[in-house]
Amino acid sequence: MFETLRLTRTLYNAGLEQRREAYRKHGKTLSAYDQQRELTALKEACPEYGGVYSHVLQDVFDRLDRAYKAFFSRVKKGAKRAGFPRFKPRQRWDSFKFKQCWNNKKGDWTACGKPVDEGRRINIPKIGAVKIKLHRPLEGKPKSLQIVLDVDQWYAVYTCEVPLSPLPATCCSVGIDLGTTWFAVTSDGEFIKNPCHLGRSLKKLRVQQRTVARRKKGGKRRRKAVQSVARIHRKVRRQRLDFQHKTARKLVDEHDVIAHENLQVGSMAQSNLARSILDAGWAGFLFQLSSKAESAGRRVIAVDPRYTSQRCNACGHTGKENRVNQANFRCVQCGHRANADHNAAKNILGRAVPSALNGSGVSHAVV
Repeated sequence: MFETLRLTRTLYNAGLEQRREAYRKHGKTLSAYDQQRELTALKEACPEYGGVYSHVLQDVFDRLDRAYKAFFSRVKKGAKRAGFPRFKPRQRWDSFKFKQCWNNKKGDWTACGKPVDEGRRINIPKIGAVKIKLHRPLEGKPKSLQIVLDVDQWYAVYTCEVPLSPLPATCCSVGIDLGTTWFAVTSDGEFIKNPCHLGRSLKKLRVQQRTVARRKKGGKRRRKAVQSVARIHRKVRRQRLDFQHKTARKLVDEHDVIAHENLQVGSMAQSNLARSILDAGWAGFLFQLSSKAESAGRRVIAVDPRYTSQRCNACGHTGKENRVNQANFRCVQCGHRANADHNAAKNILGRAVPSALNGSGVSHAVV
């Protein structure tokens, strides 16, 4: 599997160089199909590529093609730093993909990814039967298989086609106001605590990063220290993802309509609260919320966030003076007092209700 990673990374870099030179010298733009047609000749010239499954090699050029399309999309949107596709070092290439696991004609597995030996192994073409801990049975029809190296652990990631499973109606709607002091405050008055996963690991992370700084570059001890830092980041990432899954699942199970602010998280993360915002993981949470809602037949509505924290939910008066401080809200016109985030959550729900009644709300994720 390490050898497959090495060969696919080399192929990606060669494909990128080929595209750049073709455009620089001849003004010609190559497509993924153009490059995939040359794989037969490549295997004859470089026999080591014969030991890699054809779908894996084809996917390398598909990934390169997606990188180019994403670059041109960012250019079209006027991004200041569009990010031209770059060559991949060993540290930035950690997966390879089998594009097809299921034979639709036969209604059975292909040679790729089939669990064997009572689920204790899976068949990986050109590699063999690999031991696996199948932590849960596969659901639906498996479509593709991606082998991922996460620091020092290998994972088999299946993409499956699963039918929708709508939940029974609850006749309840909720608005949520995301923040950093509290992760979320709902219009029902529920305060969801911000777990601050990164904040709790900063001390250990600082110690390991100092160790990396003391090690000589290129040495074996430095590589081990870098892996220790990566393992801490992996744990933080998993903790955050687990929290997002559980919180989103609870909201989807209990409500038919969920409203949130249409936040531009990328722009907000450029402020002095960048670490707190990114540690909270708003974008990932909204993605999980939208995905679970779509599967369960619920609706997620993103509303305009302007003045939700300054508007009085009782009388509708809007003004900066209503916000006493970060936590308290007091309307200067009617005297209504409330927690500022709770008041904002009610305003968010109020903006979403007309859309929900008219059927114009759009279920989507902010990423």
